[in-house]
Amino acid sequence: MNSDLLSGASGAATYTGLDRRRIYRLVEDGHLPVVRKGRRMFFRKSELDCAFRASGQA
Repeated sequence: MNSDLLSGASGAATYTGLDRRRIYRLVEDGHLPVVRKGRRMFFRKSELDCAFRASGQA
């Protein structure tokens, strides 16, 4: 399960190929699933894959 986790917007940006600011915007707009622990954000690769597949962008 740990191999499915990405830490921070930088990790999600690297994984998706998007800019870090774009990741923040997608999270803010509710388009990307995120788990917040304090000020830190964590993403699941499987949920990112699913979110982009559903939007037709992957």
